[in-house]
Amino acid sequence: MKKTLLWLAAVVLGGTLLSCSSSKDEEMESEKLLVTMLSEPQPIQLTAAQKVFVNDNNSFTLNFLKTVNEADHSGKSFVYSPLSITYVLGMVNDASTGMTEQELEQTLGFHEGGIQAVNDYCKKLIEGLPLVDKDVQLNIANALFVNKNKVRLKPQYQADMEQYYDAKAEALEFNSQALGKINDWCSDKTNGMIDKILDRIDPRVVTYLLNAIYFKADWTSKFDPDNTKTETFTTENGSTQLPLMQQDVLISYAKTDTYAAIKLPYSNGYWDMTVMLPEEGKTIDDVISQLTTEVMAGSTTKPQFMPYEVDLKLPRFETYSDTDDLQVGLIGLLQKMGIRQAFEPNHAEIPNMCENTNVYIAMMRQKAAIKVNEEGAEAAAVTVAGSYATSVGPVTYPKATFHANRPFVYVIREASSNVILFVGRFTGV
Repeated sequence: MKKTLLWLAAVVLGGTLLSCSSSKDEEMESEKLLVTMLSEPQPIQLTAAQKVFVNDNNSFTLNFLKTVNEADHSGKSFVYSPLSITYVLGMVNDASTGMTEQELEQTLGFHEGGIQAVNDYCKKLIEGLPLVDKDVQLNIANALFVNKNKVRLKPQYQADMEQYYDAKAEALEFNSQALGKINDWCSDKTNGMIDKILDRIDPRVVTYLLNAIYFKADWTSKFDPDNTKTETFTTENGSTQLPLMQQDVLISYAKTDTYAAIKLPYSNGYWDMTVMLPEEGKTIDDVISQLTTEVMAGSTTKPQFMPYEVDLKLPRFETYSDTDDLQVGLIGLLQKMGIRQAFEPNHAEIPNMCENTNVYIAMMRQKAAIKVNEEGAEAAAVTVAGSYATSVGPVTYPKATFHANRPFVYVIREASSNVILFVGRFTGV
């Protein structure tokens, strides 16, 4: 639908421009203007209230990073997308009332904004984020699969899912064919990075709500593969040999007593990866404990990001994560963060999803993956929830060295809105 609308806009706008021209040269200039208008970057225009949502949902994102870092004792690298969780829980929130709605909105950073405001915000990001930079591939997709032998969706809920989440409900027999269909949807929406999200279909589940986020972008300044060398990477328990990419590049750099940080831009600079490297004697736990939304926004408070000529080394790496590998699972993490009633059969207040029954969230899972190389980065995440019925000019820049040859923390965000899509730690393991 989005592609169709864009094509229609081009036809209408093109016709309007060309009808005012009498010469071939003028027609060509009009066509060039049209292409420019349709392809130039479009930063998201947020309302004042939506800017607060971004800041406070980023607080949820950083809180999730801290919570999963504390829960994951494996010492391994991980990557997750709290924004993907926000979308699935936003779909749950639409059907919630009472304390269940309050816990969801408070924990996700929407405070008492209400269902309509949350839906409008989610719709704004779905439509706006992919348009920010035409050279960045971004897809945010949602889906809703209904056990047709168990329930029917309420018409208003079904309409809301289509209008605000671009999720058209599909009623299925919850069998092996449904399992294949759901996993195929995941693979398709993540370009094969997440080939499946469910290992089996639970016949007790009445609805599966899914979100997928796929991101792929080239660095603004790509690394030369000839400069990539296998070097020592110091892990928490020793060392290993990893390919470290290298370049001298002008980027934003900041430093505190705990860590140094860079913002490595993608494409036209609207997207970036912020990498935070602990200072000697510090750990990634120390870094994560100090992260705030102000740090991510690059505000004037410490650390203050400034342009530096940086001697940069960064590992080439791939990371795959699954919340089911955590002892507490995704639901356990969210309960620690303040969302409780939505997961309790006797206390959940989610009456506006299905006809004649209340539901509660009985399972949640996220799988995520990231690949970082000389060209850029590719990342994807899928989150699923299953409900049971219960109911500037030339200047001289300072120089810095940033060699990420020990564990570090990173986030991927869109700069015009400051929305964070992915968070991760890389430990060399």
